[in-house]
Amino acid sequence: MRPEDLIIPSSPADLESADHALTQRPRSSIRLRLTMLILAIIVLIITLTVSAMVLLSNLGVKQLFIEKADNYTFEIQQARRFEKNFLLYGTGLSEALSYAGNARDVLAVARDDFCSIIGEKAFNRMADNLNQYYGVLEDLSRLDRMVGGDTVDLREAFQSRLRRFGSELVADAANTVNKERLSFHRWLHSAKIIAGVTLALVLIFNAYIVTFIARQIFVPFKRIEGYVGRIAAGDYSPITPAKKFQDEFTDLAITMNRMLKEIQDRGNQLVESRKMAAIGTLTAGIAHEINNPLNNIGLTTEALILEFNELTYEEKIDMLQDISAQVERAGASVANLLDFTRRDQSAFTAIKIQDVLRSTAALLSNEWLLNNITLKMTAPEDLPEVNGHYQNLQQVFLNLFLNAKEAMPDGGELTVGSRLQADYVRIDISDTGSGIPEENLVRIFDPFFTTKEVGKGTGLGLSVSFGIIEKHHGSIQVKSEIGQGSTFTVLLPRGRN
Repeated sequence: MRPEDLIIPSSPADLESADHALTQRPRSSIRLRLTMLILAIIVLIITLTVSAMVLLSNLGVKQLFIEKADNYTFEIQQARRFEKNFLLYGTGLSEALSYAGNARDVLAVARDDFCSIIGEKAFNRMADNLNQYYGVLEDLSRLDRMVGGDTVDLREAFQSRLRRFGSELVADAANTVNKERLSFHRWLHSAKIIAGVTLALVLIFNAYIVTFIARQIFVPFKRIEGYVGRIAAGDYSPITPAKKFQDEFTDLAITMNRMLKEIQDRGNQLVESRKMAAIGTLTAGIAHEINNPLNNIGLTTEALILEFNELTYEEKIDMLQDISAQVERAGASVANLLDFTRRDQSAFTAIKIQDVLRSTAALLSNEWLLNNITLKMTAPEDLPEVNGHYQNLQQVFLNLFLNAKEAMPDGGELTVGSRLQADYVRIDISDTGSGIPEENLVRIFDPFFTTKEVGKGTGLGLSVSFGIIEKHHGSIQVKSEIGQGSTFTVLLPRGRN
C-alpha cells in the first residue's frame, strides 16, 4: 500500500463529481453496440455490392462501345486501303465506297453510344467528315466513268480532298478507340483496387468484430481488475468515466466509488488520530513553555504589590513591561499550538518554507531543552516560495522533528538545512541518533510500520508525511547509518507565478 493514500486523495466533491460524470453519460449497452456494428457491416456489404454492380455495368458499357468503335475503325481502315489502291493503280474504288458505306451504317446505328462517350459535337464532326469522304468517293466514281482530258485537274482536286478527309477519319477513329480503351483500363484498375479494398475491409471488419466482442467482455473486467489492484495498492482516487457512454459496468463503478469514500473516511480518521498523538506529545512541552512565563508573571506581580509604594514610576513601568512580555511569550506558545491544530481546508498558497520550519521548531523549543538537543537551522531568506498547504507541511516537519528527537534519547544535534536544487526547494533534516537498520529502510514509509513497543506509536507518522509530500508533487527520502544518524530529505517544487 502506498502510504500517501492515508491522506484524503480526493475530496467528497471529487467523488460526487465522478459519480455525476458516470451517470450523466448517454447509456449505450453492449448489446446495442453489437447490434449497431452488425447493421454497419450489413450497410457496408450492401454498399460494396451496389458499387461493384455499378462498376461492372460501366465496364460492360465501355467494352461494348470499344467493340463498336473497333468495327467503325476497321471499316474506315479498309476503305482507306482500297482508296490507296485506287490512287496508285486505278482499282478498288467500288470496294472503298462499300466499306465507307458500312462505316456510315455503323456510325448511324451506334449514334447514341458515340454521343454518350465523345459528345454530340464530336460525333457530328466525325459523321460530317465521313459524309464528306463518302461524297468525294462518289464524285471520283462518276468522274472515273467520264471520258476527256479536262478531267485530270478535277481528279487531282478530288484526290487531295479524299486524302484529307480520310486522314481525319482515321485519326478521329483511332483517338476515340484509344481514349475509351484507356478509360476502360482505368476503370478496370479501379475495379481491382476496389476488390482489394473490399477484401481488406472484410478482413479488418472480421478482426474488428472479434476484438470488439472480446473488448466488450474482457476489457471492462480488466479495467475493474485494475481498479481493485489500484485500491489494494492504496490509490483511492475516484473512478472516472473511461468511455463516453454508460454500459453494464457503470453501476459497479458507482458502487466502488462509494466504497472508496468509506475507505477515505477511515483513512482521514487515522490521520486525525496521528495528529492528536502529536498534539499529546506537544502538550507537555507547551505546558512547560506556558508555566515559565506564568511563574515570572506571578513573581513580578507579587513584588509589584508588596513594593508598590516604594517603587519609582520607571521601575513600575519596567515591571509591567516584563509582565506584558511574559504574556506575549505564553500567547505565542498557545497561538503556535492553535495554528497546528486548526482544521484548515483552504487551497494551496504561496508559502515560505523558512517560516514553516521556524514555526514548527518553535513548537518544540521546550523539547530541545528537556532532551538536551542542540538545534542548528540554516534557512536562507532568498529561497523561492513553494505552493502548498501550511498546516500539512507543518505536520510533516513536526513528524520528522519528533522522530529525530526520539532517535536521540541521550541528546544530540539536529541540523535543519534548506537550499535550492534545480526547480526544487530541498530540506535536509539530520540527526545524530542511533540510525535505522537497512532492512527497515524499505518499509519505513509503510502505514503502521513501527519499531517501537506496543502503545508507544502507531506507525503512521512517516506514512502520513510521505502522503502529504506527494500531494505537493514532491518527494521524501531517507539515508541512514547505524550509529551515525539519519538524514531525511524533502524536495518540494518551487512555486510558479
